[in-house]
Amino acid sequence: MAKVTLGLLQHACGSAPGANLKKTLALTEKAAKQGARIICTQELFRSQYFCQSEEHKYFDLAESIPGPSTKAFQKIARKYKVVIVASLFEKRASGLYHNTAVIIDADGKLLGIYRKMHIPDDPLFYEKFYFTPGDTGFKAWETKYGKIGVLICWDQWYPEGARLTAMQGAEILFYPTAIGWHPSEKKKNGIDQHGAWETIQRSHAVANGCYVAAVNRIGLEQPIGGDGLEFWGQSFVAGTSGQILAKASIDKEEMLLVPIELGKVDVTRTHWPFLRDRRIDAYGGLTKRFID
Repeated sequence: MAKVTLGLLQHACGSAPGANLKKTLALTEKAAKQGARIICTQELFRSQYFCQSEEHKYFDLAESIPGPSTKAFQKIARKYKVVIVASLFEKRASGLYHNTAVIIDADGKLLGIYRKMHIPDDPLFYEKFYFTPGDTGFKAWETKYGKIGVLICWDQWYPEGARLTAMQGAEILFYPTAIGWHPSEKKKNGIDQHGAWETIQRSHAVANGCYVAAVNRIGLEQPIGGDGLEFWGQSFVAGTSGQILAKASIDKEEMLLVPIELGKVDVTRTHWPFLRDRRIDAYGGLTKRFID
């Protein structure tokens, strides 16, 4: 079976975008040197999670794609012959912004982008103020080391996105993420919240017979004061039966290097033929908001 090592970059983010970019590039290069062939950043790694408030000044963090960050990752991809998934705040045009991931192949070519489709609006997660919902649809890319799909954070709660990506042949689903606890709720709800997050993504691996890689940040971030958000780390890779293959810590900076066997995707999908037995003639209601 073809083997490939995934590299998940989990770390805290400071207030200086340049320093965050420098750190992430250094971790990417370090992961490549240690054998990672497909490397994924956490969501919006260039800054602290600014969506805790609605402030026009944070639009200044956005950049064009391709732009400086994309080009820096392309350089590393070419040098080390690695595939890179990097999460960026995209300025598409004046007044038009997206939460976007770039997919770079091992020759440094920009294969494409994925724009976050599901945009949350919850206390301290005010993303609708900043991000236009994605218009790329769900996509998969054939890279040097396997066919991958990319979705972003809030997308991870939706089985439809995972399914549509897997239906295009994705063997690995990557989820760059920024999710954590409201500190005041952690004691009462923390275990259940994290358990739900991990379980839903493991279920995507089961239902689609593929690997799932979720990359989350760490640290307490209080850019607007108050309690802030305590990011829960615990980046992980789930196998094709939903089993946890490796998981990072709650509060430590880590490069999670996880070897996988892509041939297990075909084996799992053959032995558990969920794709074969789908009743596509009966799913029309999925395109409706609600069925009365």
